[in-house]
Amino acid sequence: MTESKRRKPLVADKRYPSGGRKTSSAKRTAKPAGKKATARKTTTRKTSRKPRRKRSGGGQGGFFRRLFRWIGRLIWGLTWRVGAIAALLLALAVGVVYSTLPEVDALLDGRARGSVTLLDRDGKVFAWRGDQFGGVITTDTVSPYLKNAVVATEDKRFYRHFGVSPRGIASAVKINLSEGRGPLSGHGGSTITQQTAKLLCLGVPYDPTEWESEAAYEADCRQGSLWRKAKEAIYAMAMEVKYSKDEILTIYLNRAFLGAGARGFEAASQRYFGKSAAEVDPAEAAMLAGLLVAPTRYAPTNNLQRSQDRAKVVISLMEDQGYLTTSQATAARNNPAELSEAAAARAGGYFADWVMASGPEFFTRNTTEDVVIKTTLDQRIQQAAEAALKQVFDEKVSEGSKAQAAIVVMSADGAVRAMVGGRKTKVSGAFNRATQALRQTGSSFKPFVYATALELGYSPLATVVDEPYCIDIPGSGQWCPKNYTNKFYGRVTLADALENSLNIPAVKVAEVAGLDNVRTVASGFGIESDLAAGPALALGASESTLIEMTGAYAGILNGGSSVEPYGLTELKLLGDDAPMMVTTTGIGERVIRDEAAKQLTWMMERVVSEGTGQRAKLPGWQVAGKTGTTQAARDAWFIGFTADYVAGVWMGYDDNTPLSGVTGGGLPAEIWKETMVRVTEGMTPTPLPMLAPAAPVQTTQQSQPRRRQQGGFAKAVDSLLKDLFGGN
Repeated sequence: MTESKRRKPLVADKRYPSGGRKTSSAKRTAKPAGKKATARKTTTRKTSRKPRRKRSGGGQGGFFRRLFRWIGRLIWGLTWRVGAIAALLLALAVGVVYSTLPEVDALLDGRARGSVTLLDRDGKVFAWRGDQFGGVITTDTVSPYLKNAVVATEDKRFYRHFGVSPRGIASAVKINLSEGRGPLSGHGGSTITQQTAKLLCLGVPYDPTEWESEAAYEADCRQGSLWRKAKEAIYAMAMEVKYSKDEILTIYLNRAFLGAGARGFEAASQRYFGKSAAEVDPAEAAMLAGLLVAPTRYAPTNNLQRSQDRAKVVISLMEDQGYLTTSQATAARNNPAELSEAAAARAGGYFADWVMASGPEFFTRNTTEDVVIKTTLDQRIQQAAEAALKQVFDEKVSEGSKAQAAIVVMSADGAVRAMVGGRKTKVSGAFNRATQALRQTGSSFKPFVYATALELGYSPLATVVDEPYCIDIPGSGQWCPKNYTNKFYGRVTLADALENSLNIPAVKVAEVAGLDNVRTVASGFGIESDLAAGPALALGASESTLIEMTGAYAGILNGGSSVEPYGLTELKLLGDDAPMMVTTTGIGERVIRDEAAKQLTWMMERVVSEGTGQRAKLPGWQVAGKTGTTQAARDAWFIGFTADYVAGVWMGYDDNTPLSGVTGGGLPAEIWKETMVRVTEGMTPTPLPMLAPAAPVQTTQQSQPRRRQQGGFAKAVDSLLKDLFGGN
């Protein structure tokens, strides 16, 4: 038998007992197998069983932890849900505003009124009025220095935020609280986009029917309530969605108010520097950007030094943010921006105000168009008048005096060449003493008394007796005029009486000529104020303005025709070639004969060459004029003319306080002379159009000059001739 037959086959132990019939051998075999299996099972259970973790749910600490977890989950659930709803509402609000936003081009010029640009007689700009808009500029066409200056000053993160800057708002609130103000008072933390939204008034246009004024509308647009700020933020975000950053900045550059009526940086650049915003250098750009914080306060036309100091702050910001190199910043600080010649004139002063007030309202004060007005102003003569006034007050008026003065210079046809309405010449909108102050004229009115007599045929050499004289005035009693010297000079000619400004002869001549006739002649020459009814008319008891009186004297110079002073020669809309209005002369109807006017000029020339107006003499020139001093010296006048120009000077106090030691032949005559010395510089002297009388005229009752029969004049003449002229 082989070995393989002796070996038993290998049989695996049964894992589980058989369920079949039981044999004895099976029993013997199952027991040890069962024990082994049981042991294996027991071991397996022990290794697979994990130890149970002891619960920590018991006690107070566990309860509060579970409570806090629950509250946290509740808050988080509410927060994200409220946040989601708020975000949805915000997106909806932004979308609604977005749908109302127009194209960029429609937002660049949003002025409610137009502008007026004033040109002098040579066509040079000297003043602006209204809301000036220089034209559209963009971020591509404007000077890069100006663009960078605006961003550096107003919103250095402009190109990185979404219209609202939380960091900027937080910083502004912190600063406001540290300075003792409310969180929303003072610094606003507004981005350029938010400022643009405010300039657009959140899309609400100006409606004159809904607002008291444009100022009230703009004040409402600038209000800083919390609700308004929220609406502003929504509008700003809508703009960020609708427009690009450069488009938003373009709107801002065109709509920002920069003082002196300038809307937009192009207008401001033209206004202050006489150049386009595309041409400004770093110093000029810094000055313009510096205006944004407070346009009126920092306007260089109000205080140039303050504006330059503000510009230095802007230059430092530009340097810190990398827009300027150190050398560029240093050069800008060392060479600050200066005003153009026109800007330095402070918007044309009194003359510009007068032109605006006297022109058609719908093309001046309330224009909705852009208007260009050419005027009669001669800037050389204007500067001469201002310099003369300053010199006399600096040298001959006591320091601290509140006395005022005014000057008007015009041509013989009424074209006003210069106007000074007070000692402060660099003003706009101030009280104009040349056109608005009604003052008694004093003896400066006397030429119109003698003009009436000359027109009636009397000679300058006719005589009148200067002696004590009284008149009974109904309702007032007896009135006895006196001469300034309190002396009497007997028989004098009319020329002598005017030369020495004698009062009694003037009253007598007015009585003979007829007070109604004197009033007719005076009003014919343009003195439109109420003229006194009684004999005091002859002594200038009536009130008038300086421009009226100067215009009346111009009528004497031009040969006896009326004159209406004018300053506007041409008016047209910006961009149009054909003017809408043209004025070529102010000469009107004839008032007195040319011969009478020339004789009166001869008489008035003697006032300056030999009489009360000698301080007004101009070397090499013939000058005619008349002094005037009112009762108690409350007003002092000198009005005179050469062959080329008429100039009037008034001096006094605004409150009618008497002048101390001043008469019309004193300081007013000196101001006149200083003005005309400068005006006539470089000019060739021209003789006056005057006519001397041929020979003395006998003033007898039988051989009186021819007289016009007007009203009761003829009857009055016969009864007064003997008293007046000593006839027999």
